[in-house]
Amino acid sequence: MSPPPTFLYSAASPTWGDKIIQSDTRLGIAFWALKLGLGGSAFLAGADKFTNLLVNWEKYLAPEARHQLPVSRKNFMRAVGIIEMLVGAGILTNQTRLASYAASAWLAAIAGDLVLNEQYDIAVRDINMAIGALALAQLSAVREQTMEEEELVDERLEEAA
Repeated sequence: MSPPPTFLYSAASPTWGDKIIQSDTRLGIAFWALKLGLGGSAFLAGADKFTNLLVNWEKYLAPEARHQLPVSRKNFMRAVGIIEMLVGAGILTNQTRLASYAASAWLAAIAGDLVLNEQYDIAVRDINMAIGALALAQLSAVREQTMEEEELVDERLEEAA
């Protein structure tokens, strides 16, 4: 495995402290890539439920689901769009962990609908996105814990000074 670009850490042969920073940087890159990618795509897909510019979303409803809907397919997809926009916005804000868990469950449920509709290729994609959302939730938890620990250290240093 090749070393990361030098802009990711401060020394050509990193010390133990530099390796921790390098690891944090790599985790930070993964965190931000997942946060922006999943949050942005969820919000965009949700907004498109109102315009159908990307795709006619109603075609993804399984026949079993269509017959059970108490509202029109169009209105149902608009409600889905609102939920997706809220989840996407949550991922993009400081509610990343909670919204990522919601996105993971939501994407798994969508994959189930797609399996019923025999759209296995798209179901596999949504399962992979659900796994990515779960990974983002876990990264968020680690990031939150690290930030809390850093705040605690700072407080103790201020008290000691």
